[in-house]
Amino acid sequence: MTAQDSRRWQMLAIVAVIAYLIYLLAPVLMPFAIAAMLAYLGDPLADRLERLGAGRTLAVTIVFVLLLLFTIGALLLLIPLISRQVDNLIQNLPRYGDWIRDTALPWLQARLRLDPHMFDTGRLVDAVKEHIGSIGSVLGKLSRSGVGVLMWMTNLVLVPVVAFYLLRDWDRLVAWIDGMLPRSVQPTAAHLARESDKVLGAFVRGQMLVMLALGLFYGAGLALVGLSVGPLIGMVAGLLSFVPYLGFIIGFGAAVIAVLVQYGDWAHLLLVCGVFAVGQLLEGYVLVPKLVGDKIGLHPVAVIFAVLAGGYLAGFLGVLLALPAASVILVLLRYLTERYRMSELYTDTGTPPAAAVVADTAADGVPVTAPEPPTSPSSGDGPDTPPKP
Repeated sequence: MTAQDSRRWQMLAIVAVIAYLIYLLAPVLMPFAIAAMLAYLGDPLADRLERLGAGRTLAVTIVFVLLLLFTIGALLLLIPLISRQVDNLIQNLPRYGDWIRDTALPWLQARLRLDPHMFDTGRLVDAVKEHIGSIGSVLGKLSRSGVGVLMWMTNLVLVPVVAFYLLRDWDRLVAWIDGMLPRSVQPTAAHLARESDKVLGAFVRGQMLVMLALGLFYGAGLALVGLSVGPLIGMVAGLLSFVPYLGFIIGFGAAVIAVLVQYGDWAHLLLVCGVFAVGQLLEGYVLVPKLVGDKIGLHPVAVIFAVLAGGYLAGFLGVLLALPAASVILVLLRYLTERYRMSELYTDTGTPPAAAVVADTAADGVPVTAPEPPTSPSSGDGPDTPPKP
């Protein structure tokens, strides 16, 4: 084994150990991952304040206070609204159940000619109550557990503290990681890091703005239609829009059921369809091109797979980091594709040049003969022919 192969195996071993440690520590890393995302979001603004003459600590303090005020304002605005919407939903649950039992299920049975016993509403209600009861018991145990409450409060306090220190030392951490890289791979790693930063910046900042804009649009549109739980459905649809079509499907389905239960006419149903149709056009042709752009380039199937795989491997932390990790993997795949296209494995045709010329000439129907050796300018008809005057 050469020295270069040995270095490669050492680097692969280091990467594997780091990945395994992240997998083992996934439950503990949640507040640190959220804090790192907040620090990453605030770093460009802190750098801009530094260029304007503020010190790093002062710039970070200003950014941190702005983020804190924004979070508190959002909570003060959203918590009462969400509370009212949830209360409204709970009050209307019997109406939804009656509509499903008396209207939706008989319609499905008549159209699909299914066995009526397949839609035993009593059994379905009992199953739902059983699951709700199990969830309630689990939540009750967690609420009574002093360790659970302590861990929740610890995470709540850790996120802003860790975010502040990460934001203050962000540039030094990046410089330290750059200095620890092997010098043989440092230029390539720096190039990939810059590309990953562009992709992550486009995703994190752009996609969050898209989610916020869609949530506000769907909530306001459904509220104008007159849907009582419209703002709640709009917020859920906006939050789930980071997975392609998931927010649209869930929001549209819930809004259709709600409008049929509340009004039961075609006019309001068409208005709900119009709200979601305009929302899809707004997302596809205005919000995503302007706010996210084509820097990510993830296929919708790849996005869905990344979210499901992240949730399976690391729970909520995996879902949180799925798309940023997929964006970085996309940068690596682009780099490997460029290297592959420049390699001999891709460019080598497997045919010698002379044979290729013979094959091309024969394909044109012209007899192929071996090229004659060049003759000197002083030669005539043959080697013994004297030069002509």
